Amino acid sequence: MHVLDSSAFISEYHTTDDTATVPAVREELEGESGYRYDAMEGADMYVHLPEEGTTGRIRRAAESTGDADVLSETDVSLLATAFELDATLVTDDYAMQNVASRLDVAVEVIAQDGITEEREWSFQCQGCGREFDEDKERCPICGSDLSRKNPSNS
Repeated sequence: MHVLDSSAFISEYHTTDDTATVPAVREELEGESGYRYDAMEGADMYVHLPEEGTTGRIRRAAESTGDADVLSETDVSLLATAFELDATLVTDDYAMQNVASRLDVAVEVIAQDGITEEREWSFQCQGCGREFDEDKERCPICGSDLSRKNPSNS
């Protein structure tokens, strides 16, 4: 089974395998890609609502990789759906791919190159330059904003 992100509908992704998605994907689509979603739903695409416990697990995994702030609720639901259904997630979103890798969820990319390594992001203060392993609202030392940083570029 393949779990489809909105990019799959936009890019006219096709598979002969069973497909699934979440209702929130339809809200992201307009025009032809929205019609494509409707047609696939009418042709037995499974529309899934993941369990709350699973979405919590996805959020914790995203926190551990440093991707939590860049994942939308739709992204979390798609990851949870792929996890629950033991399915392949179809997406070009790098943050989703990173979290999927952490959870051993298979990923198929559409138009972009897939990730080549799993990353655990660090966060750097824009004011004093200190680095932190976890994201905070502001730097606890100087109060400046933090930005996400690839630790392998340190």
